[in-house]
Amino acid sequence: MSNHDRLFQPLKIGPVTLRNRFIRAGANEGMVYQDAPSKALLHHHRAMAAGGVGLTTVAYGAVSDVGCTLQAQVWLRPEILPELKALASAVHAEGGAISYQITHGGSFITSRRVKGATLSAMNGFNKAGFLRGNLFHRAMNRADMEQVAGQFVNAARVCRDAGFDAVEIHMGHGYLLNQFISPLSNRRKDEYGGSALNRVRFPAEVLARVKAAVGDRMAVIAKINVADGVPGGATVEDGIVTAQALEAAGADLLVLSGGRNIESGWFMFGSNFDMAEMQKVLRGNWLTGLMLKASQSGVPKVEFREMYFLEYSRRIRQAVKVPLGYLGGVSSLDNARQAMADGFDAVVMARPLIHDPGLVNRFRSGEATRSGCTHCNRCVPYIYHPAGTWCVMNPPNDPALNRQRASA
Repeated sequence: MSNHDRLFQPLKIGPVTLRNRFIRAGANEGMVYQDAPSKALLHHHRAMAAGGVGLTTVAYGAVSDVGCTLQAQVWLRPEILPELKALASAVHAEGGAISYQITHGGSFITSRRVKGATLSAMNGFNKAGFLRGNLFHRAMNRADMEQVAGQFVNAARVCRDAGFDAVEIHMGHGYLLNQFISPLSNRRKDEYGGSALNRVRFPAEVLARVKAAVGDRMAVIAKINVADGVPGGATVEDGIVTAQALEAAGADLLVLSGGRNIESGWFMFGSNFDMAEMQKVLRGNWLTGLMLKASQSGVPKVEFREMYFLEYSRRIRQAVKVPLGYLGGVSSLDNARQAMADGFDAVVMARPLIHDPGLVNRFRSGEATRSGCTHCNRCVPYIYHPAGTWCVMNPPNDPALNRQRASA
């Protein structure tokens, strides 16, 4: 079978079979109304499914109220089951499968004020949240870990009851579980700190708990960093240990990303943010704008290159047997074929599909062999826009859809 044909063959992950190997990556959409999915979010992911992806990932469903990073973010709870069911049904009607990315911000709470110190792997000054008054974070104890693990399980059960096919536990980019994995934010002296294996212990416990609770009906995916991309951060050797631990814990698929929101966003995206577009969108929201501007201090100039995580991801591919999704700079059909040739099981994209939700169908038909996305990153600021994320090369979203619940 050619690598082209393999791209369009079904993929079994846990109890779920995807119609092909293309996955829409979880990336914040900013499409939330009253802490629930909006009609805009439903339209967005229905378009992904209609456009041919095997699995579309709804981004950042917080497992608790205090786990939300942004103001406009879904908090997964039974009260919003009608909205979640509407979202899942819309994707299924187009022949696609749907996953919810579940996570907890920990100390990375940037747009909300949290009562008391935010949770993290260790005590310290909260550089991500101090502008919102979240001055400090505190080290989680065993009672905290038990509570948070239970919140992940409850969120996964809500997604299961809504008809979702998978959950993706976010363990990268500087959110709570990554705050354990990364030595940038974990210098604990107990069994949850020190070695790379100890640092992934709590995230692996969370995944095992979720798997035991819902794994008979849903795929359990984890998104991890191949590396943090900055000195003192997690290396690809740490990424290998993380992948091996999660494989042992029962992960059905690992999505390989990289970078941290504060320390290395440029590494995550493979290119720099467009700060002019960011400032335009955030006009009037000076606190968030100031925080984002400060995060760019000392950032290297990075020119986008295709498949920018490939060498890191190949190292992890050689070390584990669990199915892996390649993410990072897939811009063409040839890039996707390269991922298949290197032994990856799925191709994971966000920006090219935000630019063109029908890209997978165009790849299949031969109408297109390359995405029109320029990886300019000007879509990124629109997670803060009243209409939600869109590609600036396309017509803007209808903001009215973002003021209605998905079940309306």
